[in-house]
Parts: sequence; C-alpha cells; structure tokens
Amino acid sequence: MATDFKSIPIIDIAPLLAKWDDPKMAQDPGVCEVVKQLDQACREAGFFYVKGHGIPETLVKEVRNITHKFFDLPYEEKLKIKMTAAAGYRGYQRVGENITKGVPDMHEAIDCYKELKQGMYGALGKPMEGCNQWPHNPPNFKELVESYISLCTDLSRKIMRGIALALGGLPDEFEGERGGDAFWVMRLIGYPGVSAANGKCTPENDIGCGAHTDYGLLTLVNQDEDITALQVRNLSGEWISAPPIPGTFVCNIGDMLKILSNGLYESTLHQVINSSLTYRVCIAFFYEPNYDAAVEPLEVCVQRSGGTPKFEKAVYGEHLVSKVQTNFVM
Repeated sequence: MATDFKSIPIIDIAPLLAKWDDPKMAQDPGVCEVVKQLDQACREAGFFYVKGHGIPETLVKEVRNITHKFFDLPYEEKLKIKMTAAAGYRGYQRVGENITKGVPDMHEAIDCYKELKQGMYGALGKPMEGCNQWPHNPPNFKELVESYISLCTDLSRKIMRGIALALGGLPDEFEGERGGDAFWVMRLIGYPGVSAANGKCTPENDIGCGAHTDYGLLTLVNQDEDITALQVRNLSGEWISAPPIPGTFVCNIGDMLKILSNGLYESTLHQVINSSLTYRVCIAFFYEPNYDAAVEPLEVCVQRSGGTPKFEKAVYGEHLVSKVQTNFVM
C-alpha cells in the first residue's frame, strides 16, 4: 500500500542492468541493493525515478523534440493520422478527445500499440488489430520512435526482473506465459500551456490528464525538462509533484502488477496539470503482460500477504479493451 510519501525516490539501476542475465544475479551485492530500493519504492509510493538506465540521453531528447515538431503542425496535417476504432485505436487524437472518468483531458496525443495481426488472438484481439499510424512529417518519425520503443521494451524487461526478485520470486517470474511476449503501449502526449486554450487566459478545464492508474506492469515516463506537471497522490490524498530530473525516467507500476503482487505493490493514482505558459510534451511507454495473459496473484506474493488471494484472475487484453473503448470520444 502507498504511504504518506512526500517525495519520489531515485534509484540507480546500473548494477541491475550489468547482471540482468547472470544466473547468480540474486546473489550479487549490487543487484541486491537495487532490489531492496525497488521493493521499498513499490511498497511506499508505487513511483520511482531510475537513473543509470543506459538509454542515450540524446535519443531521449530527440524523441521529445520530434514530438514537439509534430504537435506544432497545422491541425489538418495532424488529422491525416486521426485515431479511429477501425485503426485499432491507433493514431492522433485532438485536445479533449481522451476521457478520464467522464471528463475530457486537456491534451493531444499519438497512441501506438504493439501491432496485432488479424486473428492473432481471436475475438479477444479483434478490437486492437491493426498497424500503427505514423506521420510522414516530420521525416524519420517512425524510425526514431520505433528504435526508442525497442530500447524501452528491453529496459522494462530488465527492471521487471529486479521487481520479480523484490517480490521474492525468480528473476524470470514476469516472462514466459505472463510476459514472454510482452505487449506494449506508447502515448506521445502534448499538453497546451495555460494561455493556449483558444486565446483565453485559462482553459475551461486545466486537467491535462485526470487522476488515474495505469493498466499494465510498468510505465516509463520521459517528460520535458523545466516543467513540473506530473502529480502523484499519497495515502493522505496529497498530490506530490514528480518534477523532471535530467538523465532519469519516472517509473510507476500498473494494475496488473498490483494483482500479481496480491496488493503488496499499489498502482498509485496520478494526474497531470500543466500550469505553466509553455507547451509540454511527455512520452509515456507502458510495458504490459502478454496480450492474452491470465493475470492472477503470484503464489509467493499470496504467502507473503496473509495466504489468501485478494484479486480474481484478469485477462490483460480484456482489461485493456474495456479501458480503451471507454476512454475516447471519436
């Protein structure tokens, strides 16, 4: 369960990444220290920063920059990749089309998902079948973002090996039938500054993204520097800021990991309010279980939390589709 945390911890994961595929990684002192910090962060906040993650800072910034360039384009240009249900909910959505708990969010976005081939998961996969819609302008957008996705997928898998150890399991607990063919989601999001809403001083709703938890296992957040907008709710209901820290990702755990951990780890509520005058970009990468994974509490977590499963089995793809189909106005 989340606590009354007042700040979000920073974890140097370099020792974990150095030994991630070592059969004896669980005995390595450096790995053990990272695992201890991951466990504390996941229990107390459900959020943490990672540094020493190995993804080049030049690429991290380049992805933000090219996203800014896309959102700077005329509306008509952006509509060339408009999101539709027929496109598997992939593509561009304008400000206000994303809905959180019935309220339009003040952001625009490009939504991408791991591509599902027709018939791959039968009826379960049908709503999400399709190819990602990539803009032709700016040039090189698809190639740059796909290389970034590949690195984020690899990094997330390695962090999840550390979290598996933190829960008392084996390093590969979240591979195989649970996450060996991990699904992923990526949202490239633009939050207008407070003066940008149709020339008004203040938009009707200043919530860039309403309070929510994430759906899957682990989220990596790459946010513009110098603008603090992400807020995380602690146990007392206070909103704690997660300011950008150069060289880090903000990480948080999602609903599927909450189930797998039998509630030992919480998927914490968070929201985005861009109260600056400056347009803000955020790239959120969501690492998920296998699309068809039946997710239920790990036995080791049940034993560590009173001996009784607290959650029923959930099929990840069903959970995703139920959220996606209620999150958009098209």
